[in-house]
Amino acid sequence: MNHRLKPYPAYKDSGVLWLGEVPEHWDIKPIGRLGFLLKGRGRSKADEIPQGKPCIRYGDLYTQHEYHINQTRAFISKESACYYTPIEYGDILFAASGETIEDIGRSAVNLINSETFCGGDVLLFRPKIEFIPRYLGYASDSPASRHQKACMGKGFTVIHIYGSQLRGLTVPIPPLPEQSTIVRYLDYMDRRIQRYIRAKQKLIKLLEEQKQAIIHQSVTGRIDVRTGKPYPAYKPSGVEWLGDVPEHWEVNPLGRVLMQRKERNDPIKTTNILSLSLKTGVIPYADKEAGGNKAKEDLSAYMLAYPGDIVVNSMNVVVGSVGISKYFGAVSPVYYMLRPRDPYDPVDYTGAIFQNTGFQRSLFGLGNGIMYIESKTSGKLNTIRLRIPMTRLKKVMLPRPPSEEQSAIVRHLFKVISESTAALESTESQIVLLHEFRTRLISDVVTGKLDVREAAANLPDELEEDLLEDQEQEEETDEDLEDGQQTGDEE
Repeated sequence: MNHRLKPYPAYKDSGVLWLGEVPEHWDIKPIGRLGFLLKGRGRSKADEIPQGKPCIRYGDLYTQHEYHINQTRAFISKESACYYTPIEYGDILFAASGETIEDIGRSAVNLINSETFCGGDVLLFRPKIEFIPRYLGYASDSPASRHQKACMGKGFTVIHIYGSQLRGLTVPIPPLPEQSTIVRYLDYMDRRIQRYIRAKQKLIKLLEEQKQAIIHQSVTGRIDVRTGKPYPAYKPSGVEWLGDVPEHWEVNPLGRVLMQRKERNDPIKTTNILSLSLKTGVIPYADKEAGGNKAKEDLSAYMLAYPGDIVVNSMNVVVGSVGISKYFGAVSPVYYMLRPRDPYDPVDYTGAIFQNTGFQRSLFGLGNGIMYIESKTSGKLNTIRLRIPMTRLKKVMLPRPPSEEQSAIVRHLFKVISESTAALESTESQIVLLHEFRTRLISDVVTGKLDVREAAANLPDELEEDLLEDQEQEEETDEDLEDGQQTGDEE
């Protein structure tokens, strides 16, 4: 994929730690000598409308745009535009604040030809010498530039970066024809890498659908997992999401199948805090990537979870935020700890029911309060949080096979889903490696570690219809991911 790229024939020291050596014929300058910086101004998100003047907000530089800005998520009215900063084609927009040092100053180049604006908390760089804008987009947010910006960040809870500091951001400057060559090569390679990533994302979606189908068939009795065939006789369950169930199965309210434990935490017993996420289930809070200092909280308000408890997030159970704990620890009061009333019933069977999408959908009408989270690109409201009282949850009807059949179903699911999970994890790892390869390639090319001039000259011309198909597939993939986007953490 790298076309056997080689280094340039001669290098010189850039004088910048993160850049190292650069090709001998390249220039190296801080952006303060290449143009000027402005502070963006704007108002709140209340100004946003479905259609109007394109507007780029600082948060979009983290969530919407990488290297290049081709279209915007937000729009403002003609009347509101006077409160915002107008931007031009080729301007670089930097996020002036962020949550982490690593992300401060995230940037992208504006490639929108029509009248466009930016909001507040944005630093705007406008070149006064000629550049290839797409090259400057790659160079200003490459790893070498991000390292420099990270050293400029100031603050603790919120990190800030200022124009006086950004003036010192040093970027490599190849001759203009070489900038065009680099852009041609990186654009071509980026499209190929993104195609691979989209293919992997579609595979993940198919694997997830297969996993759901296996769970549904097993926990609802569509097949007898011991024979691989349907049961000989069925009866109506009286429950819409269940349909017919095997004739000898029971259908009981959750409160008759599970009991709730309500042991409040004593800080003397444990300071081990457990969290719950859709992806990883129940885990010690120290393993979470989220920030915050939980150790300082009053743990006497927390509940106690024991190994083998079914831990249910009352606010996210409608999207499957349920896990079986392997740990002893304190958990948020929004969690319910449940156990089978019959000690012979395996907890994993009931845990699998909670992961069934049909069961999850049946809970939608039980919640107190609704929170909709807006999609990043389409504007759709696709993530829902409902807090379901235990008084309502325990009335939900559950299928209950005999205990020995539950155990057989658990063994079947463990075997089949383990294989599916391994395939999912492998595919997700491949996506991570593709992203890492892409980042490293861009870094090596824009800093001159690799010479792409010969490779770019030999690239085939891509047909316009292929480029349009790439764009359509990318939009479809984004929508699929957003439709499946869910909140997973405890609070």
